[in-house]
Amino acid sequence: MDAHSAAFGLVVFIIFIALVFDYVNGFHDAANSIATVVATRVLSPGVAVAWAAFFNFVAFLVFGTSVAKTIGGGMVNINTITADYRLYVLLAGLLGAILWNLITWYLGLPTSSSHALVGGYAGGAIAAYIISHGLYGVEGVLIAAGWIKTLSFIVLSPLIGMALGFVFMVAVYWIFHRVTVSKVDRIFRVGQLFSAAAFSLGHGGNDAQKTMGIITAVLAAGGFLQYGEGGSLPAIPFWVILAAHAAIGLGTLSGGWRIVKTMGTRISKLQPVGGFCAETAGAFTLFGATLTGIPVSTTHTITGSIVGVGSARRLSAVKWGVATRIIWAWVLTIPMAALFASISYVVILGIHHLTGF
Repeated sequence: MDAHSAAFGLVVFIIFIALVFDYVNGFHDAANSIATVVATRVLSPGVAVAWAAFFNFVAFLVFGTSVAKTIGGGMVNINTITADYRLYVLLAGLLGAILWNLITWYLGLPTSSSHALVGGYAGGAIAAYIISHGLYGVEGVLIAAGWIKTLSFIVLSPLIGMALGFVFMVAVYWIFHRVTVSKVDRIFRVGQLFSAAAFSLGHGGNDAQKTMGIITAVLAAGGFLQYGEGGSLPAIPFWVILAAHAAIGLGTLSGGWRIVKTMGTRISKLQPVGGFCAETAGAFTLFGATLTGIPVSTTHTITGSIVGVGSARRLSAVKWGVATRIIWAWVLTIPMAALFASISYVVILGIHHLTGF
């Protein structure tokens, strides 16, 4: 097999792994879109995942590709890695993210697929740089501006979701305080169809773009696209956009029932009015972040929104022990995905040296 054929085969394989990650992302994060609408019994689980998957897919009609450009070219300076090893870095990053996602799915923890991806990409790149060049200059591998933006929103997105969820819930209490409980329930059962759709649209718009960014970086690293001025990510092909949205939509269709239980019932018991407020707060937060090119965690956002809604009733309505366990999983996501990606890179490099592939 000549070098060009080998490179083409590796690019195809990594794109396949990227789409598997996107599928796992949808599978892992299905709870974000459907937990509240299932917990309030507005929709059955099967109908809810189909509803969410549809809006995951059509999100490409609403949002651009700003988040994809941040992920693919604004967080890791791929030019610091020797050209022959860039594809291995991207593969290792995806494997690290997938491993962490599967572990946290098994444990029923709603962690961030987005942060697993950026952690994995960074871990693979740092491992590659250190093995090739040593520790000197390793700080140049990461692009500070992209990381500051992303790390800031690890804290800000759940806080914004929490604040909006609290405000929306208080506003609903004030507006509907003279309306009977049964009528409020009927109104917001219908309302939740729209709020769940809006959140699923935001979920697809932000999360599918992350995989688009990685696939485009793979195509550029493999020589099938040309980097832009200053090493910026090239324009994202339309087939990549469609493939990423289709993969996340199919993943959502598969569901993630362990996490649904945690998100929908264990943090705070929700009624349709609470579900509507939580999803609307999460959707607003995601729309703002996606339109400004900030990769945020849909998991963090909806969790914060649910906590805000629960707090509007009373602080004791939030099961803080479960919330604390979730926060620890958030803190560990980037370093653990980076660790798994680093190990994956070493294994891939070993296979390369043994087989020449």
